[in-house]
Amino acid sequence: MPKLSIIIVNYNVKEFVKNLLLSLDKALKEFTSEIIIIDNASSDGSVEDIKIKFPTVKVIANSKNVGFGKANNQGLELAEGEYIVLLNPDTIVKENTFKNLIGFMQSTPDAGMVTCKVLNPDGSLQLACRRSFPGPWTSFTKVTGLSKLFPNSKLFARYNLTYLDENKINEVDAVSGSFMLFTRDVYNKVGGFDSRFFMYGEDLDLCYRVQSNGYKVYYVPTTEIIHYKGESTKRSSLDETKIFYEAMHLFVQKHFSSSFLVELILRSAIIARRSVAFLSSYRLPIISAIVDFILFTIALYIAEKNYRPGTWGGFPEAMKPWVYLIPGMLQTVFTAMVGGYKRSSISTLRVLISLIVGLVLSSSMTFFLKQYAFSRAVLLITYSISAAAFILWRIIVKAVFNVGVETSVRRIKTLIVGDETQCIELTEKLKSSYTNLYSIVGFIGKRTESIGKKVGSYEVLGSLETIVKVIDDMKVNRVIFTSDEISFEKMFSIVSKSDKVNVEFLVAGSELDYLVGKTSVTMLDNIPLLKIHYNLSGIGHRLIKSIVDLLISISILVTIFPFYFLASLFVKVKSDFGKFILGIPLIFSFKRSLVGTKDIVKSDGLYLGKQGLTGLWYIENFNRLDSSELEKLNIYYAKNQNIWLDLEILGKSFAKMFMKKD
Repeated sequence: MPKLSIIIVNYNVKEFVKNLLLSLDKALKEFTSEIIIIDNASSDGSVEDIKIKFPTVKVIANSKNVGFGKANNQGLELAEGEYIVLLNPDTIVKENTFKNLIGFMQSTPDAGMVTCKVLNPDGSLQLACRRSFPGPWTSFTKVTGLSKLFPNSKLFARYNLTYLDENKINEVDAVSGSFMLFTRDVYNKVGGFDSRFFMYGEDLDLCYRVQSNGYKVYYVPTTEIIHYKGESTKRSSLDETKIFYEAMHLFVQKHFSSSFLVELILRSAIIARRSVAFLSSYRLPIISAIVDFILFTIALYIAEKNYRPGTWGGFPEAMKPWVYLIPGMLQTVFTAMVGGYKRSSISTLRVLISLIVGLVLSSSMTFFLKQYAFSRAVLLITYSISAAAFILWRIIVKAVFNVGVETSVRRIKTLIVGDETQCIELTEKLKSSYTNLYSIVGFIGKRTESIGKKVGSYEVLGSLETIVKVIDDMKVNRVIFTSDEISFEKMFSIVSKSDKVNVEFLVAGSELDYLVGKTSVTMLDNIPLLKIHYNLSGIGHRLIKSIVDLLISISILVTIFPFYFLASLFVKVKSDFGKFILGIPLIFSFKRSLVGTKDIVKSDGLYLGKQGLTGLWYIENFNRLDSSELEKLNIYYAKNQNIWLDLEILGKSFAKMFMKKD
């Protein structure tokens, strides 16, 4: 049997590495093999944990992060295998991965390096696993977005070769460093990575040198791996965009004639990508500031044109247009200073505070700058119009377009796949998580005959053969595999079949203490309650909540309440909506709230709000006899409460009340 050397460079992705090692244990059964892990000064306890749990793995611990290429070279110097595999730590391999690829290399004499089909966690192809060298035209189409605009064009889509059939074997220029398999003969002739590439580009360079020595590079999709791309870079402070394009620049300098045009393209790409990233990250506050500036300027113009007391005829022509623009700019600055522009939300309260501050400061400034004190009445009218306009557009975008709402009620509909005992244990851990609201819809068994079986309070909804249908029928958001009982072959098959379904797949750690997924590693240990920030504990949130409660209650009291009150004198009101309306007077006692907990509760001394006429307990489906789940709903609400969450709960409550048949 051929001997395989697996080289893995790790940086702070302990959980991912452990899952990879479990998958390697199954994939290497037919081979004599060695696994070499080079740790680039991880701070998450990777080295100690791997040495304890995987004693046969060779671990080299670097005292500093030497980069991806140089660390791989350390492993290559130690490797003794006939075949060498460079493998990223945030991957999972199939049972047949090495068998299929080595078989291909043995039947293809000119193959110097191969890779397999590399999948994203959602089952889609990771485009970087096969690509072309970044020459001038290829670089231009990549950085300008032409390759994305015309993915099926041989002319424009050369970089990621998206015009090729992803299920067919093809010779390619380069493959991703996430998975590279080559022979010892190739390594002896070509050598390892160029250490000048700290991260990115080293795989392109190695592929280029492999071909320069008379070998070919192949993409072989007869097997696949899953790659949770970018997990190590998430845990570092490196500027990935800058490093990526500088690596491309180094590659072009090294292998192509140096070109001013190529350098200009790549340098421009760095600036453009940074600009796009900034605008994407801060688009909500930027758009909010622009809208506020425009509305304030319009308000000032309207006030000036429509206010004509005495002999004042409006702003002097010499001061225009600055007399319109500068106050709007100043008000935008005031709003920013009081925190009115946030990255993920649109604040109404803060913008009102900023308008008050702006009115006071602007009025004060006119005492010192008499030449600008044309009319304080115009200023007052301007701020009145602005206050109405600022609040109105924020309400519209929140209520109609659901933009800028900080918190939304969304339980994560979850399927758990695996052994019954592990499913139950994982369910309990998920239910005890205070950071997410999981809604376990049921389990997936390994065999068809288990469908319909009750396991605790949950039902086995399907088998591994029917899971895709269950995901679609139940509108599942997340699928969690318990890895001990499900083969990676089966996991890959399910992920591949579900690539058109909007669902996230995760793999639970062998001890069920963490989840490995597309976006992050989720630790499942309980979070101490005192370390969590609760919105409802803030005076500001409670004050606004009370004011809104009173305003809505007064409206109901003078419109709908009298009819239900008169009806209740003659007939017992049974509907949930009727009971809600008749409970409105309790709001004025300040002991009840429109939205709150089911009962008066406290958790470990923490204030979780008043008893509510409705709440998450009313609109969410949960086991009413399970006090721990009810407590979790109360904690979730207290932690995330804001006026928009309350309005959303009220809306869903009314919808449920009217649909409910008593």
